[in-house]
Parts: sequence; C-alpha cells; structure tokens
Amino acid sequence: MNDQLLAAVSQYGVPALFGIVAIAAMGVPLPITLLLIVAGSMISQGAMNLWWAIGVAGAGSILGDQAGYAIGRWGGPALVGKIGGLFGKRASLQAMEAKAKAWGGPGIYITRWLLSPLGPWINLASGTAGYPWHRFLFWDILGELTGAAVYISLGRFFSDRVMALYAVLGDLTWAIAALLAAVILGWQLVAHLRRARIQ
Repeated sequence: MNDQLLAAVSQYGVPALFGIVAIAAMGVPLPITLLLIVAGSMISQGAMNLWWAIGVAGAGSILGDQAGYAIGRWGGPALVGKIGGLFGKRASLQAMEAKAKAWGGPGIYITRWLLSPLGPWINLASGTAGYPWHRFLFWDILGELTGAAVYISLGRFFSDRVMALYAVLGDLTWAIAALLAAVILGWQLVAHLRRARIQ
C-alpha cells in the first residue's frame, strides 16, 4: 500500500497529497509521516513547490480533523463506537474524553504532529466532550501546519536518506509517547499519595 500511495503522490502531486492526508486525518491508518517526508524529497528534486506542499498537506489534514470533530460532536457516542469498531479500536470513549479534557489545546497541538497516531481519536473525543470548536480549530491549524512544515522540511534536507529518517522518527515518536505516559502516571501517583496523606 505504501508504494501505491507514494506512486499516487509522485504521479498526481499536491492533489493526491491533499486527498491522502485528509483521509488519514479521519482515522484511516496511512503512513502520512512517510508521505510528507517523500514530498519533501520531491521538493528537493524540483518536482513540487515547498509552500504549496505545506499548505495543501496542512489543509487536507485540517479538513479531515474537522470531519472527525464533527462526527464526535453531532454523531454521538454510538457513531463513534461504530467508527472505532471499523478500524479495530474499541477504546473507552470516556477515557478518550478524559484525555481530551485533561490535555486541552496543547494536547490537540501535540497530537497533530508529534503523537499523530492519537490524533483521529482525540478529534472524535474532543467533539463528544464538547470542547469548544473555535479553540479546537485554532490548535488544529497550528499543529497541522507545524507537522507539515517539520516533516516536509526534514524530507527536503535528508532527501537521500528518506527511509532511514522515517525509521528514526517512528522510534522517536514511540519513545516520546512512552516518556509522556511515564510522566503522566508519575504525576497521578504523586497526586494520589498526597490525597491519601491528607485523608
């Protein structure tokens, strides 16, 4: 599938990039980081314009994120549960909503590009939790444009080592996710111990 997606971007350029990132932002598991890095490599070869690629990738992702938010907001928990089942994810809606509320805007921002596998689920949870749309839109735009600029620029500068860069970024993403999980669990443990001491 990776080869087909890369071939589509190579053949059709920014329209294909727009469509693929929009679909991925709605929760379809596609290798968007790799796609953006390859787009950056294509820019270094003169096959694509840097600013068009960043703008189009950001716009496609934002559109997909807004669709996910709308599904969560107006589709309700039943529809979100069905969507989760389609993609093999039946995570607790209450747990996702709690994360969306606890993380707020910075959580939306960081899941656009650094912890992007969580992005589609945070979109749905932000909608079901009733997170204000104008705030969601602000953090979403900021995060998606950051992500597009970072990964496309990396692909442009390391165009001769695309796959190696993708592997390193994948490992780094999971390492950061594990570190954040450890920090959150540690913080919750300290808070629990303080409450127990007060009682």
